[in-house]
Amino acid sequence: MPLSAEDDKLDQVFKDLPIGRDRDQFLRELLRELAKSLEDVVGMEQASGFISIVGHRLGSVMDQEYREQFSSDKLDLPHVVHALVDLKRRINGGFSIESFDANKIVLINNKCPFGRFVDGRQSLCMMTSNVFGRITSANLGYARVNLEKTIALGDKGCRVVIYLSPKTENNDTTMSEGAREYFGD
Repeated sequence: MPLSAEDDKLDQVFKDLPIGRDRDQFLRELLRELAKSLEDVVGMEQASGFISIVGHRLGSVMDQEYREQFSSDKLDLPHVVHALVDLKRRINGGFSIESFDANKIVLINNKCPFGRFVDGRQSLCMMTSNVFGRITSANLGYARVNLEKTIALGDKGCRVVIYLSPKTENNDTTMSEGAREYFGD
């Protein structure tokens, strides 16, 4: 049945509605609701584990892209740091470098790529932990990612510390709660 003039008018009415949903917002909502469903059904630890698997896979793909761009089998420390910031910039995050040296990388963030949809969904932070951990460990051999502050938990920004050896600068081998270790290939 062909569309009538009334259908055309109604279609235009719908097109003109001030609804701010687009593909990007839809995908953020989808991820938020998926994370909530996982957290509710299997618990925070298991939900974080599932999201970690996805983050690990995405980290591997992104790492390969950066390596190909620099025609390198491994990225050095400055390239790793800038790759981490760049990948978040490309997905509309607000990460920047606070500091880095041979012992650790410290990144801060004032804008989550998930936007307001990350609020209360700390399992989504496993994407950051795993992407950062995977890229860093694949290139530098080891990463211990500590999400010291996160927007998801209500902080004004994120602070991520990535230790580059199992021992901290004080030779302390204990891990803070929530820190995750990643090992190179």
